[in-house]
Amino acid sequence: MVSTFGSLATAYSGLAAARAGIDVTGQNIANAGTAGYTRQRVTQNSVPATQTGFMRGTAALAGQGVSVDGIARLASLTLDVGVRVAAGSSAYADARATALSALETGLHEPGKDGLSAKLDAFWSSWSELASHPDDPGAASAVLGAAGTVAAALASGSKAVDAQWSSIRGTVAGQVTQLNDAAKQVADLNGRIRTALASGGTANELLDQRDQLTEQIATLAGGTTRTNADGTVDVLLGGNPLVQGTDARAVALGGGERLADGAAVTLTWTSGSAGAVSLSGGSIGGALAVLAPANGNGTGGALAQAAASYDAVATQLATTVNAVHATGTTPAGTTGTAFFALAAGVPAAQGLSVVPTDGSGLATRNAAGQLDDSFADALSRLGTGPGAADTTWATFVAGVGTASRSAATESTLTGLALTNARTQQQSSAGVDLDEENVNLLSYQHAYQGAARVLTAVDEMLDTIINRVGLVGRG
Repeated sequence: MVSTFGSLATAYSGLAAARAGIDVTGQNIANAGTAGYTRQRVTQNSVPATQTGFMRGTAALAGQGVSVDGIARLASLTLDVGVRVAAGSSAYADARATALSALETGLHEPGKDGLSAKLDAFWSSWSELASHPDDPGAASAVLGAAGTVAAALASGSKAVDAQWSSIRGTVAGQVTQLNDAAKQVADLNGRIRTALASGGTANELLDQRDQLTEQIATLAGGTTRTNADGTVDVLLGGNPLVQGTDARAVALGGGERLADGAAVTLTWTSGSAGAVSLSGGSIGGALAVLAPANGNGTGGALAQAAASYDAVATQLATTVNAVHATGTTPAGTTGTAFFALAAGVPAAQGLSVVPTDGSGLATRNAAGQLDDSFADALSRLGTGPGAADTTWATFVAGVGTASRSAATESTLTGLALTNARTQQQSSAGVDLDEENVNLLSYQHAYQGAARVLTAVDEMLDTIINRVGLVGRG
């Protein structure tokens, strides 16, 4: 009797295990298209036979069935770390590559809309004036070409200003996202800790938290540290952004305009104050682009670009004015400037043409006679190591080189991220073919356990209701 009732329990345990397997497989299939979902499996163990005093000495005994111990989440900590590291590196490289590509596109070089072509036209107009110093049309052409150069410098410099402000605005929004994600991770830490402490499962909560930690890595790089109670700490530069159920916040500060010349900074708003050290992420890449210029040209790309625009404008005004001042205008004025630089604004945005018509051009010598030597000397200022054209060409080449390098880095880190995610999905992703095979396996197991249960039930019915009836009259 004991053995028969034990068989009933064994058959029921098989039913329960198969049913749990079907439920988990159905959950996997239902979430095959859910972003961040990690496939799950039922963990089960066989229950060994129990030797009792009543049964001791009998032949070999069958086990007591199967126990469902839990629902495992098939994630790999190593692969998850690899994805977060790759995401931070890729986002950092993408932020730099995007900014440098936009900067390079805005130069319009080479092409008719680039400053190089406008400078060439400016120097050519002086050459034409040298050939026809008494031609009002040639004088007007010089003034028109000069105005075009000044407008191109101002437009380019303002475009860099606008790009800097746009990126800073984007970073401000990303900092808000970072703080929100940190709060959500801290909240999920608490819920996960409670669920695990009560003996439950928190697989779906763990999926949500992994998505958020990857988002944090994409925004700011950083690392995670798993704790024994199921919570994770998120660290930026070795300092905790999230620690258990507590989340710290960061704030964006420093320069608010490119003209301020101050670094844009990310600082902690609580705990030990100071700058946040970022090892990657889109915020880290953007802060590198927004960094102020320095004397050796290795500062932030946009600040260095603005400085180059100003250097070209200053150099152009200085060299042209130096030659123009040696000549005499038709009105007999000497020492006049051709370009002026407005005070209080960047040089590239404050460059203007002083003469308003041909009477302001120095086309005569001290005796008041037409002299083509001044215009000729001005026409040759576009060549040589000290020319504004050379400074501009060096700047354009540098931007092009940096942009190509950043694009290559972005491509490589993007490939690394794709590879890391592929490896992660090979372990954690749902394979519908595999799940369908599992579903059939659990279905057959359920049917088999049901048949065993039916057989045992019939045996018990015979024992209970039929034994002893044979021969009764």
